Amino acid sequence: MFKGDLASPKGRAAAWIDSIFVDHAVFRTLWDNLDEVIPGRLWRTNHPTPGRLARLRQRLQLKTLINLRGHRQCGSDALSREAAGKLGLIHIDMAFESRGAPHRDRILRFAEIYRTLQTPALMHCKSGADRAGLASALAIIFEGGTAADARKQLHWRYGHFSRSKTGILDAFFVHYERVAEGRLPFLDWVRDEYDETALREGFRAHGLSSFINDRILVRE
Repeated sequence: MFKGDLASPKGRAAAWIDSIFVDHAVFRTLWDNLDEVIPGRLWRTNHPTPGRLARLRQRLQLKTLINLRGHRQCGSDALSREAAGKLGLIHIDMAFESRGAPHRDRILRFAEIYRTLQTPALMHCKSGADRAGLASALAIIFEGGTAADARKQLHWRYGHFSRSKTGILDAFFVHYERVAEGRLPFLDWVRDEYDETALREGFRAHGLSSFINDRILVRE
């Protein structure tokens, strides 16, 4: 865990070592899953390195970076937070979960963030698969899309595995579609009827998929 700062060459080197080897940025330098969620307004990706963030800032004319991991003590966080400041990006911490039932208060907070978001904006988590998928799916619904439209953001092409523990995110949208879509606006359902505990207790993951996702791919 990186607990230093970037003020000294030693601290900066420690941040890069932590990012590349502990936080697995070495894999993200070889592959990214950048994709457009809302045309011209919202993009998703895995955690960008400072250099890649600078290129995306210029290419997409970004104004905002949303960190779906939340504020973490790791080199990747320190480096991208510093890079966002240097690039003049608004940096927003919006932590989501990837293996638990989405929290009501976090969904409602994200809805408020989205309502006033300065775009174009880029969202990232660690791998750009699960929390980025959840946030992207929520954005689709905020824009008037259906639960079926939203679930397309939770797809294997981004690295999301619906049969692992992260499949509870799929289950969340399936549940909304089954019990409330067409009857109650999404945010009203989240605010007044959504039961996190019931969703969590009713979900079962496939053991092998969870082992691959958690132990082999070392996802958060």
